[in-house]
Amino acid sequence: MILITGASGQLGRELVLGASARGLKFRAVSRPAFDFEAPETVAACFAATAPRLVINAAAYTAVDAAETNEPAARAGNHTGPLQLARLCAAAGIPLLHVSTDYVFDGEKGAPYVETDATNPTGVYGATKRDGEEAILATEAQAMIFRTAWVYAAHGKNFCRTMLAAARRRPEMRVVADQRGTPTAAPDLAAALLTVAARLFAEGWHPGWRGLYHATNAGETSWHGFATEIFRLSAALGEPTPTVTPIATSDWPTPARRPADSRLDGTKLQTSLGITLPDWRNSLPDIVKALVALDSMPNFSN
Repeated sequence: MILITGASGQLGRELVLGASARGLKFRAVSRPAFDFEAPETVAACFAATAPRLVINAAAYTAVDAAETNEPAARAGNHTGPLQLARLCAAAGIPLLHVSTDYVFDGEKGAPYVETDATNPTGVYGATKRDGEEAILATEAQAMIFRTAWVYAAHGKNFCRTMLAAARRRPEMRVVADQRGTPTAAPDLAAALLTVAARLFAEGWHPGWRGLYHATNAGETSWHGFATEIFRLSAALGEPTPTVTPIATSDWPTPARRPADSRLDGTKLQTSLGITLPDWRNSLPDIVKALVALDSMPNFSN
């Protein structure tokens, strides 16, 4: 039995779909039944499930809001996951935990590897970094997967925001000096479930413990991401706005983002044999799904 946390989020929903398709036994939980801000719910869900493996997709992901709500961010990204890791350690089962590229400051000038020093630029990244360190300080059979720029055909994400904005205005300004890799939630979920299935088949390998970088292959900027979204949506009859590249300084936000948070996925490939597809190969299906979903009439009124 797999315990999937954060089941209502983008990644959590894809984990549920993927686990169902693979015929894996799982229990999916989310707030309020499972809430890192209510530690008793974490313990209760764990005890009731008696899992053989946990995939933690629960987190506090509101990057800007974290700047003024550190207690909630810390519970979701640090102390809550630490509690889960301790439960997994006591039970002697693996924990697959999802982290972020925002643990880095973006100043390296090249893709980050797992051994690079962290230096987060905001509260969100700092709490995720602290969560990583706390988990690895336990005896848990922990594998931590850093990812980036996650999007899906549901939930709130950059891709959906761009498509919605294009229907409202003919011109848009999008940051062009932040680089990273858009990561499709279905691809990340598939990678995590492949690891889980291998753990069930082979048992725990002590050498697997530690950090991994798991994003789609390739790289782009937010401007490049938006441009590709609109190229694909135009073929589906959607409006195509003019997209003007701007600097980060032209679009100030409460939290400072890393300028170059590209992650090197070599370790994931060499250690586990997993390579995620190029982001440009995964984007079309999600754009198509989002266009279809957001074009459906709303009969709720």
